[in-house]
Amino acid sequence: MDRRSPLGEFLRVRRAQLSPDDVGLPRYGDRRRVPGLRREEVAMLAGVSAGYYTRLEQGQPVNASAEVLDAIAAALHLTTAEREHLHVLSTTGHRTRPATPRAERVSADLRMLLATMDHVPALVVGRRNDVLAWNRTGHALLAGHLDPAAPDDPDTRPNLSRLVFLDAPTRALYRDWPAKARAVVGNLRTLTARNPGDTRLAALIGELTDHSPEFVALWAEHTVDPCSRDVHDLAHPVVGELTVTQQAFHVPQEPHQSLVTLTAEPGSPSAAALTALRQACGTGEGGRGPAGRRGVPTAAGTSPARDRGRGA
Repeated sequence: MDRRSPLGEFLRVRRAQLSPDDVGLPRYGDRRRVPGLRREEVAMLAGVSAGYYTRLEQGQPVNASAEVLDAIAAALHLTTAEREHLHVLSTTGHRTRPATPRAERVSADLRMLLATMDHVPALVVGRRNDVLAWNRTGHALLAGHLDPAAPDDPDTRPNLSRLVFLDAPTRALYRDWPAKARAVVGNLRTLTARNPGDTRLAALIGELTDHSPEFVALWAEHTVDPCSRDVHDLAHPVVGELTVTQQAFHVPQEPHQSLVTLTAEPGSPSAAALTALRQACGTGEGGRGPAGRRGVPTAAGTSPARDRGRGA
């Protein structure tokens, strides 16, 4: 029995967050020793035996079917993302030998796309939220205080989760930092479930746990959020306040990579701010960005020579 199994912990936290009133159950005036629903109440709502659900929550080998997991998800009022997370946890919990992640590299086609869409802030993110590449505008918008070539080194690549919690300029960038922090933690929950044997990802979680009490509090909530689309309010040091829509698109040939874009409503002050930022970055060889560094004609972090033979 493993009372600390990711699946069991997720179920316990979600059960504790619901009251009988939330699911239409009578209270009968009873005083509860613990908050939330009882195990037998979840089992009844899901149509399974109390013993079966208890074994599942305790991390014992149960081999729950997809139909049973969906019933439990409905009983716990899980969102679509949370239901998918439950299925992933149920599958990964039975792996005996975690697969070794292969080195992360950006394909030549994706480098070309990133470099040619310099009018849109964009970056490529890997399986641990590492920045594998960014174009000039993406770098200037999100991390102008960092070296544009930082994604080239697999050992020191910027990590979006680490930046949000441990980097002061990044924290100051987000006017809605609490919402951004919650989204980052929700995304990390998704990543850790899909990559249970990734030691670097585990080390990142440990680092954030050691250095950020805010991360610890959010991590304990077991929020799940794939972060495919978010709207954020920024306070940029060069162009001021703006609102951007962040979208993540999965790369077909690399399922663990995402192309992330940040856009503003056409004709809005935020769109004008992005235009001003592009102009501040420079448009070709010899242009200088906001940090005073010389601009590059291709996407930062995507030079074929730098990428060759390297990985995360």
